[in-house]
Amino acid sequence: MPQNNTNEVRATAKYVRVAPRKARAVVSLIRNLPVEKALEVLQFSTRAASVDVAKVLRSAIANAENNNGMRGDNLYVKLAYVDEGPTLKRIRPRAKGSASRINKRMSHITVVVAPRKEA
Repeated sequence: MPQNNTNEVRATAKYVRVAPRKARAVVSLIRNLPVEKALEVLQFSTRAASVDVAKVLRSAIANAENNNGMRGDNLYVKLAYVDEGPTLKRIRPRAKGSASRINKRMSHITVVVAPRKEA
């Protein structure tokens, strides 16, 4: 887990019912982007996980503005990662009385935003 810097603000959504592998594909699209561009990319993404990632990103922006007094238009996505949550194990009946397992995976989505460095 990365160290939290004083200029960084994070938001986390836990137990999101989307597979971590699918969520990681969406999260990799927004890493190191300005928040306006990241929200735009998520809005036009066809992946279902983009809705959940956008919700976490908006929460991180709101945390930065309301709790830390940062300007929302000066932020960028410093870190974004997906950890694996618990798995719901379900059974699917199969032929000849056997059964196969269905894994319903969950994710913990974390987005860290920080102010851009003015050059």
